[in-house]
Amino acid sequence: MGLALSGNFDIWLYILFAIGAFDMRAAGCVINDIVDRKFDAKVARTKTRPIASGEISVFSAVVFLVLLLAVGLLVLLQLPMLAVLIGFVSVPLFVLYPFMKRITYWPQFFLGLTFNIGILVAYAAATDAISLNTMILYLGAVCWTLGYDTIYAHQDKADDMRIGVKSTALRFGESTKYYVAIFYALFVVAVACSVSGLAGFIFLGLVAEHFAWQVRRLDIDDEALCLRMFRSNIYAGLLVVAALLMS
Repeated sequence: MGLALSGNFDIWLYILFAIGAFDMRAAGCVINDIVDRKFDAKVARTKTRPIASGEISVFSAVVFLVLLLAVGLLVLLQLPMLAVLIGFVSVPLFVLYPFMKRITYWPQFFLGLTFNIGILVAYAAATDAISLNTMILYLGAVCWTLGYDTIYAHQDKADDMRIGVKSTALRFGESTKYYVAIFYALFVVAVACSVSGLAGFIFLGLVAEHFAWQVRRLDIDDEALCLRMFRSNIYAGLLVVAALLMS
């Protein structure tokens, strides 16, 4: 969104995408928690989640999901046709993602494809087109997700091995730092393709330094640290937005 609207501030689109991003993120979490409720009940970190613990019934969760999807559809229909089409194409990704951890060690890749589709929707909404730089940014964001969600997955690797759930944390093992460094570097390069001007590159440099700090500090056997590293990507995201808006 920042890439599309840099120099062309449209408050209405920002409002729509704030609502849409929050709504569809919530919908994705609900779908994931419904599908994974039996797995979540067997994992120490997730067994207290409302659906897994039985605090909220599956029926109630489905009703809430329908309401969220209805709001998402209303937001989507306010956008140009290309954005609407991309939004509809993304629906299968939201539905299929929770099942990926059952069949592949790369569920984080599918999460990246799903979670970052908003980049394409936002750019199409603002410009009624899709540029090469936008596609590069989208693929770069997929790499970013691979990095931070691999770190996140290390919290549950013992339980995942026990119950048969797959993840990049298990796939990469002791080599995780190297893979995360590669994924983060690819994301920085992707963002660099859309950044211009001194201010933009200064903020991008701060993003790169933040990622380097994560990689240096990362200890895959320290669950609390993994969670802090994962959450610190909020700051990286803010810096990326600043870099794009300053360009």
